[in-house]
Amino acid sequence: MELIGHLGRVEAQGGEEFTFVVGSHREMFKRPQAPELGVPEVSRLRRFLKEAGSDTAPAEYAQPCRMVVVIDHHAAHVFRDLGESLPKDEVTIEPYDPHHFHHHLVHRKQAHYQGDRVPEETSFFEEVAVALAPANEIVLIGHGTGKSSAVDVLVEYLDKHHGNIARRVKAVETADLSALTPPEIEAIAKRHMIPAV
Repeated sequence: MELIGHLGRVEAQGGEEFTFVVGSHREMFKRPQAPELGVPEVSRLRRFLKEAGSDTAPAEYAQPCRMVVVIDHHAAHVFRDLGESLPKDEVTIEPYDPHHFHHHLVHRKQAHYQGDRVPEETSFFEEVAVALAPANEIVLIGHGTGKSSAVDVLVEYLDKHHGNIARRVKAVETADLSALTPPEIEAIAKRHMIPAV
């Protein structure tokens, strides 16, 4: 409540309920029964802050650069390169439930997926898109195919919501991410990117 008080305001709605207001976003939260917040509460608070624009994650790249994204459904590792060899900096972006703590729960629309993976929240792919905004060349690396492949879902998301970023994707590679080493990431990137002058 102190954090929200610094970012906006907290309005009491009785003894156990509070409305958090940050910018134009309002959401009601209940006082947790335990002394610590559980995973669902933290995820919900994080989502609220992100929607309110208070999460200042990986939008720190201002100058144009080349980027490589190694992505699965647990995390996206974004490497940037300013013309030297790869990778230089790395930012890790995780979905709200990267370790699938809620995977055993029945998704309210799960019947519509019939054996398919329940899709990630689009906010995960939006965070990756925001990180890729300054890139002039992009290489995406993932594993799997179809809906089980986070890289395929990212490509589809970029095509639909960020066509200007999608046009800068030079290649999409499939690799065994569990065994992928930094030199192999660099080799994949060099194969597809224009050599720096």
